[in-house]
Amino acid sequence: MRRVNELLKRELSLMCERRVVSELNALLTVTGVQTAADLRHAKVYVSILGPSEEQEKALNVLEQHRREFQKDLSRNVILKYTPVLSFHIDHTLEDADRVLGILDELDLPDAEDKNGTTGAQEHADDHR
Repeated sequence: MRRVNELLKRELSLMCERRVVSELNALLTVTGVQTAADLRHAKVYVSILGPSEEQEKALNVLEQHRREFQKDLSRNVILKYTPVLSFHIDHTLEDADRVLGILDELDLPDAEDKNGTTGAQEHADDHR
């Protein structure tokens, strides 16, 4: 199933590049595809970098092109069934950026002190 997902991801990325990117003021990337075991449905995860209005617009544009994508997939990818596509925003990059921002705000001590030993090494040395 992983090979099918990767193949669909690659094909859909190319289709988005040809059809959708020119209609958007945001950066769109197909980050993953999750195909049902029966191959009848596939969730397409996209990362959209831009304002939230552009994210909604991008989902609408993808939905408008959904039938064309499915038609092209049926021609370009030989599967028992051509899956019905549904598009979902992948928030992984936003979440990772938020976590990194929180970590930057914290005033964490460095992993190594001036002696070149880590806190874990010092703690282990104390118990000897």
